[in-house]
Amino acid sequence: MMDRETEIIIAGFGGQGVVVAGKIIAQACIYEGKNVTAMVSYGAEMRGGTANCTLVVSDGEITSPIVEKADIALLLNQPSLDKFGGDVVKGGLVIFNRSLIEDDPQFAGVKVVPVRASEEAVKLGSVRVANIVCLGALARETGLLKLESIGKALVEVFGDKGAKVVELNKRALQAGAEMVNAG
Repeated sequence: MMDRETEIIIAGFGGQGVVVAGKIIAQACIYEGKNVTAMVSYGAEMRGGTANCTLVVSDGEITSPIVEKADIALLLNQPSLDKFGGDVVKGGLVIFNRSLIEDDPQFAGVKVVPVRASEEAVKLGSVRVANIVCLGALARETGLLKLESIGKALVEVFGDKGAKVVELNKRALQAGAEMVNAG
């Protein structure tokens, strides 16, 4: 098996859980025995400014933690789509929050998957889990990580916030997975 690296960028407003989503992916990678690097970048303000997290995932050694052209972009708002959508390789994937991005983006040779993440999160009880809805969609669409591994990572990341928060996030993960058709 080749040690192919998968480069990911997650971007949105500060407060949308971009860093938390990256942390969850990284933890799920560890559970699956994959190598992972992650880097975080914040805009001028934490909440409301832009934030992004880049990850490199591999079964083998990671050659560089720098993501220049992502294989997968998870974009939670319009400014993030405008800034990073064009940085996805041909044959790559853009998953975007249809709740906050009205028009379908067009990128040559890139698969685009809309997810009504914020709307679904509100239905589940908290707009704050829109990032987790998107993670569920990413897992189902790519097969990069198992939903079970992400679920374990949710417990790791949110366990100290109580069972209700963990359960809400697990429901958000499942809802996101159900919003896309695998393959």
